[in-house]
Amino acid sequence: MTTREPTPLDRLFLNHIDGTGQLILVRHGQQQWPDPETSVSGDWVDPPLSELGRRQATAVGEYLAGIKIDAVYSSALARAHDTGKAIAGHHDLEPIVRPELREIQFYGDLPDDKRASDILGADVVKATGNRFVKERRWDVYPATESSLSFRRRVAIEIEAAIAGRAGQTVVIACHGGVINIYLAELLGLAVDMFFRPAHASVHRLTFSAERQVVTSLGEVSHLVGDLHTI
Repeated sequence: MTTREPTPLDRLFLNHIDGTGQLILVRHGQQQWPDPETSVSGDWVDPPLSELGRRQATAVGEYLAGIKIDAVYSSALARAHDTGKAIAGHHDLEPIVRPELREIQFYGDLPDDKRASDILGADVVKATGNRFVKERRWDVYPATESSLSFRRRVAIEIEAAIAGRAGQTVVIACHGGVINIYLAELLGLAVDMFFRPAHASVHRLTFSAERQVVTSLGEVSHLVGDLHTI
């Protein structure tokens, strides 16, 4: 059989190129939301999966069970780690935990036992949210990791996970902000959030030693009925 020479478009999009791999980014299942009336900032950092979130994690694990997966990574936060475990279990794997894949934390530099509104004022918190809607950049939040820092740590961790894995399939169970910031970096977008991934949604990229190419965003066919949430 004769293998045709890759065209410029093939090379651009990594089609018919030897040694390419597949990177699959998965948002965690729905978390158990803290009570907004009684919770403090620290309660929002690492909530577990809700009952629905556990079912979503099961569904995405079954969705990816039919393909060969060589490695599963996750952030250290429970909702992402448990989603990663639901995927990895079908492949006799354990998630490799990368703490730097954690979600950005609003007001993360403020004390965990306080509310941002108690320190900054409710009017500032409201105005900050309004400004985020307009700018779609994390830099609008005071006492929060900068957009540039977030981009750099996420890009380094994801690219470290796929380094040296030519021809393999790698899954990363992570967070909506992480998925957005990495794809925004790849696509050359100035904003930090440009779409809202559903819980337990799947996003695929093809990668080579030099670059990554987005091949699909927002796969949710495995999330039927009440499993499809944002």
